[in-house]
Amino acid sequence: MKHKILIVLTAISLATAGHAFATSEAAHDHGDTHAHAHDGAAAVLQLNAGKKWETDAPLRKAISDIRQSMAASLEAIHKNRLPSKAYSGLAHKVEGAVGEIVANCKLEPKADAQLHIIVADLLAGAEQMAGKSKKAKPADGAVRVIAALDNYGKYFNDPGFKSITH
Repeated sequence: MKHKILIVLTAISLATAGHAFATSEAAHDHGDTHAHAHDGAAAVLQLNAGKKWETDAPLRKAISDIRQSMAASLEAIHKNRLPSKAYSGLAHKVEGAVGEIVANCKLEPKADAQLHIIVADLLAGAEQMAGKSKKAKPADGAVRVIAALDNYGKYFNDPGFKSITH
């Protein structure tokens, strides 16, 4: 249980710690392949000896839930017609799914460390969608969440996952 609490606190800290990595892509574009750790060192997404990291059922379900929510709103996001209340709803869904990941996902430590990078980007995007960031628009948060989902697909073995094409 202490491990799960630490994961949540780490993810939240990464998502909210200054906006060094949570600012817009233009201000901080590194291909969405890393987040910053507490000490300022980059935590880089990488494959597991050339292979994708293994996943478990709770992780796959939570990521699928996030993907479905984002895909359902994609057209309105692209047309700049998604109301702020809807962005807040998406943010809440992302945060809830991340909570499910933290509570139920049981990956081996190295895969878990890689997942923290994805989780941090998901939470940072949710924060932006919820309007908690003065420096980013809610649409920027949606872009960040979709990029995190894309990175999940690139680095984690989830045969049923399909990236959102946009």
